Amino acid sequence: MAFLQKIRPSLSQRICDTSRAALVCLVLSIPGGLAASPISQNLSNPQQIGSATFRFLGIPVYDAQLFTPDGAAFSWDADFGLKLTYRKTLKQKALVESTLEEMARQGNPAPSQSALEGCYKAVGKGDSYIAISEGPNKVGFWRNGQKTCTLSYPGAKRAFMSIFLGADTRSARFTRQLKGQ
Repeated sequence: MAFLQKIRPSLSQRICDTSRAALVCLVLSIPGGLAASPISQNLSNPQQIGSATFRFLGIPVYDAQLFTPDGAAFSWDADFGLKLTYRKTLKQKALVESTLEEMARQGNPAPSQSALEGCYKAVGKGDSYIAISEGPNKVGFWRNGQKTCTLSYPGAKRAFMSIFLGADTRSARFTRQLKGQ
């Protein structure tokens, strides 16, 4: 390399730039973009088992992906991760209120509004939220890879995740696709 720098200084810079570009391509090619994801850090060998797009009046609102350890079938008895990637801009108030309304509609215990306000921030197109269960009583939340909160109360996992994965969701088809069925 020293020889190259003496005879063609610009060539060694191009080789270095090419090496960096190759490294970036390698990192970006890791399946599912899970290289440094909270999902890969909190679940053992997470594999995506299903995906679905949630629509409101036919308009896509978010894309959802469900991850389980080793790609096992969905079970309430095991931890799992849910990733939502938004296609629309939504205000914090809309996220909080719709979550509380849906939990109430399903008859599930809900956290306080202030607890959810600590978890949720407004989202724009391309923003993502990840929710990962931590046993039956905790759900951790990440917005664009940054931890925002952990909801912790008896039955928190089933109460919150039933919005997407329960028996009484707004769209049975969405839920089946998300579960990989």
